[in-house]
Amino acid sequence: QVQPVESGGGLVQAGGSLRLSCAASGSIFSRHAMAWYRQAPGKERELVARFTSDGSTNYADSVKGRFTISRDNAKNTVYLQMNSLKPEDTAVYYCAAERLGFTNWGQGTQVTVSS
Repeated sequence: QVQPVESGGGLVQAGGSLRLSCAASGSIFSRHAMAWYRQAPGKERELVARFTSDGSTNYADSVKGRFTISRDNAKNTVYLQMNSLKPEDTAVYYCAAERLGFTNWGQGTQVTVSS
């Protein structure tokens, strides 16, 4: 199994940038799709971006053109570069390792965007 651990959240002003990192233990990291989800207060958890094991990516419409997901299989790490942040991006961001219908979640990291 792959267990994700997020880092890099914090407080940033609108228009600013943050980079989240997710380090994952486990020997078969490259076989997992790695994804970032977020959950704002009072809202359901939603997919932000996913990087599949075959190299394809997909993004939520709300972050296209502003966020970029990348992964380094040699380091067992996935990143989320977030630019042009908006107050509505404020949420707890979770890293997820997905494979064969199972998902392992990280503990989450808070991102707060002030207006």
